[in-house]
Amino acid sequence: MDIYKPLVALLAIVNPIGVVPFFIHFTAAFSRQQRRRTIIVSACTAGIVIALSALFGLKIIEFFGISLASFQVGGGCLLLISSLQMLNAKPAEARPQDVSDGDNKVDAGASIAVVPLAIPLLTGPATISTMVIYADKTRVWWELAILCGYGIVVALVTFIVFSASGKIARVLGQTGINIMTRLMGLILAALAVELLADGLIKLFPVLAARTMG
Repeated sequence: MDIYKPLVALLAIVNPIGVVPFFIHFTAAFSRQQRRRTIIVSACTAGIVIALSALFGLKIIEFFGISLASFQVGGGCLLLISSLQMLNAKPAEARPQDVSDGDNKVDAGASIAVVPLAIPLLTGPATISTMVIYADKTRVWWELAILCGYGIVVALVTFIVFSASGKIARVLGQTGINIMTRLMGLILAALAVELLADGLIKLFPVLAARTMG
């Protein structure tokens, strides 16, 4: 197995730079501390998902009795909901800015960091399936260890990119962010439909035959 190909594929699929607009949108109302916590949690979660996918892969999904196709449909529904909120340029999880609600806002930040930032925007069905394929090609233990180590590399890259999102936001301004949010919401909606369609066709092959007919 070429040990460099999985890393290139991972960086292309995860694409943290492409997730920056979503990160700016979801954390627009967060304080600096909440945003930093979100960055750490989302980066670590993405790395853990990649490592676990390499080690266990489909066994984790099969343990819960679901398939990659079902995972795609679920992820597509989640992305579609998020895209509708973005098309209206609204925060993903708007909460009252009450000081007494501080704990809830911290919990919301952790929640956003895991879903939808880390899963499925950073690491979705494509990432998991890619790791499963490359893990199946490993022949010795150290190749599998390197594959898991790539999760750390992706986590570091994600941390660096998300940490620079503040500068990007200052350059764009509120109007630029709103425009970008709506454009990315439209793109996200299209991606959600693609995920849903692909997952549904895998679950119900008869749908593919009807569309071709």
